[in-house]
Amino acid sequence: MFLSHCTVVKRILIGLSLVAVVTTVQAGDHWPEWRGENGQGHGSAVGVPWQWSEDANITWKTEIPGLGWSTPVIANGRIWVTTAIDVRASKDEAARLRKTSTNSQPLIISTHVSLRAVCVDLRSGSILKNIEVFSKENPQFIQIDNSYASPSPILDGDRLYCHFGPNGMAAVDTRSSEVLWMNKSFQVKHENGPGSSPILWNDLLIVHCDGIDQQYIVAVDKNTGDVVWKTTRSGAMNENPQLRKSYATPLIVKVDGQEQLLSTAADWLYGYDPKTGRELWKLKFGLLGFSNSSRPVAGHGLVYICTGFMKSQLLAVRPGTADRPAEVAWTYTKQVPAVSSPLLVGDELYFASGKGIATCLNAKTGAPHWTERIGKSYWASPMFADGRIYFFDKDGTTTVIGPGTDFQSMATNSLTGKIQAAAAAVDNALILRTDKALYRAGRD
Repeated sequence: MFLSHCTVVKRILIGLSLVAVVTTVQAGDHWPEWRGENGQGHGSAVGVPWQWSEDANITWKTEIPGLGWSTPVIANGRIWVTTAIDVRASKDEAARLRKTSTNSQPLIISTHVSLRAVCVDLRSGSILKNIEVFSKENPQFIQIDNSYASPSPILDGDRLYCHFGPNGMAAVDTRSSEVLWMNKSFQVKHENGPGSSPILWNDLLIVHCDGIDQQYIVAVDKNTGDVVWKTTRSGAMNENPQLRKSYATPLIVKVDGQEQLLSTAADWLYGYDPKTGRELWKLKFGLLGFSNSSRPVAGHGLVYICTGFMKSQLLAVRPGTADRPAEVAWTYTKQVPAVSSPLLVGDELYFASGKGIATCLNAKTGAPHWTERIGKSYWASPMFADGRIYFFDKDGTTTVIGPGTDFQSMATNSLTGKIQAAAAAVDNALILRTDKALYRAGRD
């Protein structure tokens, strides 16, 4: 019965009715960006493992220098991750600099950071390349749970596009290791560190830049790094600058047959024309929402977003057009994640909160099917692969469940270290990243 159900689920397209996710799916070892081939947390790989530990079902484990929370991206037997190696300020210097910030969060204060792209062989785990993309003296402070390399890169043919927030965006030739271009013009004050990952649409790389001082979305030419368009957020901002920040990642969908760029910022959801950056519509959240980190998911004529910190809500939004306003179809407010993204599989919507509570809702109505405590705290976004759902706890534990309206726990798997990066599913393997190492789980 379980296998039959999974087969049916995998045939269901998540883009239904008026809203469809724009995607090009490629099989095999292809995982080009954060949340996979369609940006929705779905993988096309088969034979993906659902049980492992430090001592079992691990093909290899490779320590990655530095720290980064970016998702591994994969193609042609090569894994790429970004990482940062920083030099921390002395205690006295950190105390002096700390006084210049209005951020009350615990901060990491560094005097230098080397921002790098690391290539690992998918089969052996050997490090093949370690490329410095940028270096920065006296970088912005980051929140203690963040890293200087949290935005995920994008693989496109022989190019790797790396984004490090205000420290810059660059294109790297994966064959020659040459940095082809760089753009350091995205100067906003995050104070918690970078978080928004870029997306690739046609020849444009599009990324959010929502800081305490400026809030905008920008597109650059993927071939040159030149800015093609830049659109300032038009929605009214909170008087407190700390509540103007966002770390979300946009999504391209089709609405009434036309492509739209859906973009979650502090307090507002926007719809833009991805070609020009023209604002088509905007929708204000019902309650305050800021420091959003999740990516929208779409289907059933709706777009699902998490509003971020304070009192996080999950909104099911019917997107608007230039002639029709967007509207909220339903709202859910219990144990909604402030950081992790939701996951849509068939008619069900799944998510896990920062307090370790997983929830399954009817995606069309918002009615709850089940709520279960499955762990301690979830920041990494969940994934659907080979008929199973994977939730990645910050403590290094992955809980695997079967999809459906009844809770079906399958396995709990633990690794040493902390997990805040989403996994990648390729061929018959999972690529998992902790603060200590990169792992390949599964058979050779």
